[in-house]
Amino acid sequence: MTSASAQDAIVVYSGRRLNPFYLLVGPGVLFLVLTLLLPMMAVVVFSFWRTESYELYADWNLENYRVLLTEPAYRTFLFRSFLGALITSILCLLFAWPVAYFIARHGGRYRLLLVLMLAAPFFTGVILRIAALQGILGPGGVINMALGMFGFEPLAALMYTPTAAILGHVYLFIPFMVTAIYLSLVNFDFALLETAKVNGASPWRAFIEVTWPLNWVGTAIGTILVFIPCLASAVTPRFLGGPQSTSIGMSLAQQFGETGTWALGSAMSVILFIVSFLVTAAMGMTIRPKRSGLTRPRTG
Repeated sequence: MTSASAQDAIVVYSGRRLNPFYLLVGPGVLFLVLTLLLPMMAVVVFSFWRTESYELYADWNLENYRVLLTEPAYRTFLFRSFLGALITSILCLLFAWPVAYFIARHGGRYRLLLVLMLAAPFFTGVILRIAALQGILGPGGVINMALGMFGFEPLAALMYTPTAAILGHVYLFIPFMVTAIYLSLVNFDFALLETAKVNGASPWRAFIEVTWPLNWVGTAIGTILVFIPCLASAVTPRFLGGPQSTSIGMSLAQQFGETGTWALGSAMSVILFIVSFLVTAAMGMTIRPKRSGLTRPRTG
């Protein structure tokens, strides 16, 4: 059998020719269905059940959602997580834009190396990086030790406060924001800024009216990549935030851990998914393609 006939035999099944596209896409789709879609559907179903003595019972009801929507503690956890994710996204945006802009415009032949350096923190685990932050921000950390050497009082706000949790989130997730913005800027024509300058625009105005809108896609994607993980974060608030930083993610982990109330935890997961979906949809509506303003030349 020749190689051509063997190839034909692979794509022919039961007398019908199979599209090679399905052979390539099929395994990936199957994997996503088994590992993402089915577990998500199970979580939705469990959210309408009840948990008793660490066991799930198919007693269909809305009690879990009633508890989450009426108990002040859960509403506080969700609002605190949403606000913390929003502040973290804004801070990452403010810090990431200058870094991504510098790499894209002035990085030269070292641009790839500078981008790869953003991945350096991921060579270690999250727990190790948070422990390193504790060694810097803690009461006996590097910063407070340095302040003590110069006769200043230690800064209590650096550790076990909501501020510390936000700083930890910024440290953990800012590489995602920088990468997303950089990938948008790398195809940006910086000659447009020179054109704007020639026409009398200041650097700030050129950024607001040219650079920012033309690279909004990267900004929106980076915001989503930062906001959603922060919204459900549990490890960082636990180790850095203290009692005043209890988040919905920490409460969610507790439902599937110590308390064993899986049905309530499933309902919390559904609410987190809905909030994340709404934020993603809202950001997606802002990146709809715009018309270039060019008109088709008339003929004849």
